[in-house]
Amino acid sequence: QNKYSNGFCHWPVPAWVKPDGTFVPSKTNFTSLANPTAIGSGLTALTTLMHEAGHAAHFANIRQPSPLFSQERAPTSVAYAENQSMFLDSLVGDAAWRAKYALDLEGKPIPFDIIEEEIRATQPFAVFALRGMLAVSYFEKALYELPEEEMTSERIQSLADEIEQKIQGGLSPRPLLSVPHLVSDEASCYYQGYTLAEMSVHQTRAYFKKKYGYIVDNPNVGPTLTKSYWECGNSRLFLDLVRELTGKDLSGEDWTDSLKETTEDRITREKKEYNEVILQKATDAQQGEQKEHQDIDLKMTVRFVDGDVLIADSTKSDGGLLGACKEFEDFVASRISSAAASAD
Repeated sequence: QNKYSNGFCHWPVPAWVKPDGTFVPSKTNFTSLANPTAIGSGLTALTTLMHEAGHAAHFANIRQPSPLFSQERAPTSVAYAENQSMFLDSLVGDAAWRAKYALDLEGKPIPFDIIEEEIRATQPFAVFALRGMLAVSYFEKALYELPEEEMTSERIQSLADEIEQKIQGGLSPRPLLSVPHLVSDEASCYYQGYTLAEMSVHQTRAYFKKKYGYIVDNPNVGPTLTKSYWECGNSRLFLDLVRELTGKDLSGEDWTDSLKETTEDRITREKKEYNEVILQKATDAQQGEQKEHQDIDLKMTVRFVDGDVLIADSTKSDGGLLGACKEFEDFVASRISSAAASAD
């Protein structure tokens, strides 16, 4: 109740290094919303959670001599901040990641047939997401260029329709004027940062794929992101960071290449990566390496809260972080059962 239907991430305490060398860890609050009884909302919630966790991981790892380097306002650019979060949430769409982590209650991975069905339903139309992002920025540009005497409610609405027709080829299923960034003064000229960030996500993923062959559970990815993108905070320019890591200027080439990939080629590639993870899991199981059941030490305290109610604390739960996750899982299951009983 009384919540926007989107996730958020903010930092009551930013990470920084004191003059004496003492590191001040960040305190981060982030969330994601979902209706557990609505089929499909879990995927949206997971993607949002990974997105906000990407922000949290990024800002928790900034190592600079002032908290001003690790806050989300200027000179921190939208593209720089969103690059980190969108890189993490991109993993949710990888068949390899789903093979490892998208498990049912019995621990079985999502069947590839379901992934293939999704690819066939979305890959031919993926370009519309790009056009939808571009339309927001082009509309905002046109809005700022609109003569003052034409600044009426009717003209603004018709201008939105014109941009949708021009960029998206027709009226958008998500009307431009429903995009919250366009009606909030603090988010003025913000949305173009998402487009730039998506460009850098594809470019960074392509770099890792070319260098290592894979991304999911690659032990080189985290340290590389930390050193190349995270630790500097806003002390460095976003475009310079992308160039130094990937070896080329930021461009949309890797993004458009992914859009050009045929449905059949993507299915073949994703299935190969999916099967490699399944095979590796089977090999680990035979060797007695049940890594997924081992505790995870992120060197941080994780608390699950619902308003003022503390659901679980990783420093107090049996089993650490995974134990706290299990307590939260039980909390959600209990709430669903209670809601179902009330409905009956």
